[in-house]
Amino acid sequence: CSSLAIGTTTGYRLFSLSSVEQLDQVHESNEIPDVYIVERLFSSSLVVVVSHAKPQQMNVYHFKKGTEICNYSYSSNILSIRLNRQRLVVCLEESIYIHNIKDMKLLKTILDMPPNTTGLCALSINHANSYLAYPGSATSGEIALYDGNTLKTACTIPAHEGPLAALAFNSTGSKLASASEKGTVIRVFSIPGGQKLYEFRRGMKRYVNISSLVFSMDSQFLCASSNTETVHIFKLEHLTDSRPEEPPTWSGYMGKMFQAATNYLPAQVSGMMNQDRAFATVRLNISGQRNICALSTIQKLPRLLATTSDGHLYIYNLDPQDGGECVLIKKHSLLGSGKMEENKENDLRPPLPQSYAATVARQSTVPSTSTMPGYSEDGGALRGEVIPEHEFATGPVCLDDENEFPPVSI
Repeated sequence: CSSLAIGTTTGYRLFSLSSVEQLDQVHESNEIPDVYIVERLFSSSLVVVVSHAKPQQMNVYHFKKGTEICNYSYSSNILSIRLNRQRLVVCLEESIYIHNIKDMKLLKTILDMPPNTTGLCALSINHANSYLAYPGSATSGEIALYDGNTLKTACTIPAHEGPLAALAFNSTGSKLASASEKGTVIRVFSIPGGQKLYEFRRGMKRYVNISSLVFSMDSQFLCASSNTETVHIFKLEHLTDSRPEEPPTWSGYMGKMFQAATNYLPAQVSGMMNQDRAFATVRLNISGQRNICALSTIQKLPRLLATTSDGHLYIYNLDPQDGGECVLIKKHSLLGSGKMEENKENDLRPPLPQSYAATVARQSTVPSTSTMPGYSEDGGALRGEVIPEHEFATGPVCLDDENEFPPVSI
């Protein structure tokens, strides 16, 4: 979550998310119109683009050089693309193509899959655990888990009763979150075993369309956004384990009685009672628009980022200790010209209370950028270490701007 890519009617844009106050535009391209998919490989110069003009064609560019590495055409429209350091996955409605990202060779085509009209799929960003998840059924919430490294099916997970709407891996590929089309319950499973670890209730009053599901980098939090104005952030902890020494108060006594009573209730009822509520929430000032959220660390503080389809980026502060309502501190426009022009009235950040600053200072669970290696266009000086050669599959790859990926002719 260190950069943002947006597709527009005129092309695509890439932004750096290293600062709250300033939104730096890294690159803008107007060569291909009506871009509806743009995926950047971490902080590298490799970007994959799909346009409505040619919805069956995937174009892979080295945007710093302004050169096309390769392009591939498929039998039907491309619905989504996922990539990590090892694999590039192209999802069509009834098939999935898995490429080796170093030379773009096609390694596997998954054909025996139900219709996937939204192109729903998730790929672990951890190339050591290149697990791929996609719907295993068009009528139920079954998840098909595929190992992108061994190119074999890992397992199927009966996650929900209704069809799936959202899937997301955590940063290590050890957990998978899912939501159904109802959008009321979010579940987290262990990977690759598929055991249910957590179950969160987003709401009971109305069904919603979950548009974004994402873990924080340290896997402590899970964020879910939908077509409503509320974004929910859940904390991945077992509440029964975190409060062993509860004081002998009336409320504590009643809580224990309630927990005991669930043992005598039907499984469906007791399960719903034991579900955890949201740890923190965000109230967007828009409703009904598609949005994508992310949990990131910017300038050493935890933030929630929300990007909406009308072309705005909202940045909120997240209190990792107490949660509650997140505070909007900045709003950026993504559709301006050149470097983003910001008005002073957009600076919505209130003075932070001392207790919150002290709380954040004590929080050491979020890994620093220096311990999170990734592709780096600055040689590792600003965005983490350069990935060692041994972390890749066999074959020479030089991760610098002169020869980031070997040219491929298709």
